[in-house]
Amino acid sequence: MKIAIIGLGSVGSAVATAVARTGVAHEMFLFDRDGVRARAAAEDLGHAAAFSFDIKITAASNYRAIRGSDVVIIAAGANQKPGETRTDLLNANVAVMSDIIPRVMANVDARRVLIIIVTNPLDVMVMLAQKLSKLPAARVIGTGTMLDSARLRTILSRSLGVSTQSLNTYVLGEHGDSSVINWASASVGAVALDDFCRQTKNPLPAAARRTIEHRVRNAAYEIIRGRGATWDGIGAAVSDLLLCIARDERRILTVSTVDGTGRSAVAMSRPRVVGAGGVMATLSPKLSPAESVALRRSGQIIRKNYDSIGK
Repeated sequence: MKIAIIGLGSVGSAVATAVARTGVAHEMFLFDRDGVRARAAAEDLGHAAAFSFDIKITAASNYRAIRGSDVVIIAAGANQKPGETRTDLLNANVAVMSDIIPRVMANVDARRVLIIIVTNPLDVMVMLAQKLSKLPAARVIGTGTMLDSARLRTILSRSLGVSTQSLNTYVLGEHGDSSVINWASASVGAVALDDFCRQTKNPLPAAARRTIEHRVRNAAYEIIRGRGATWDGIGAAVSDLLLCIARDERRILTVSTVDGTGRSAVAMSRPRVVGAGGVMATLSPKLSPAESVALRRSGQIIRKNYDSIGK
């Protein structure tokens, strides 16, 4: 598999490292408008590859170099700074995406390429990329709430005393402040979350759930305050998504793709079956009445932000 990564800031570099460690790519192209940074990243990762998988890593000096890529990962754009929301990045990254997507599409095979979006505000960028690329929605995929869901599982596992691998819990909607935790469908192993809490005498009252929701939604802000940016988590999410595609695993991931048409179209995260062709099916989990309302509101916020860019 040939992989191209566009944008090699802190996030793009972490993505490149995580992808290289999966072993699914035999060739990887790294492109950044700063050619020196791209060459340095390719050289450094090339040295690291001597300790793991045999992969050819090349700094792409122009978009022609990405020809033949099976998957293009876009991590370019401004990153969140302390005090900023993902939506604050909107106008700057609309310009970035509007420049990149036509250049990518001029140099890939539109009949088979998949595009993975990492740039924030993610759901709006997915909508814009799908429109500009004219690819089927199933092949323009944002990492969505994969990382949010992983944060939820991590926090819950510590509270409940079980492995994250035993938790089936999802964050839906926007990869942002209006995300929705799907408590109604949460389970531990084959047991509904509420039943598990009763059986183990480990209660999870409403106040505790509100605290968890706050921690999940604010995790990125806390990391940015302490570290300047988040990169390891999203790098792992992208590599997991890529593994799912490369191996046609058909796992259920909360990725973001465009649903609907016309004015009703919106990209948001739902549980989706992901395989070699991209998104193969979208699932509708059980929602509480409050979660249904919150999810509709989340979609409305995404659509309003998309409409504001005037594309």
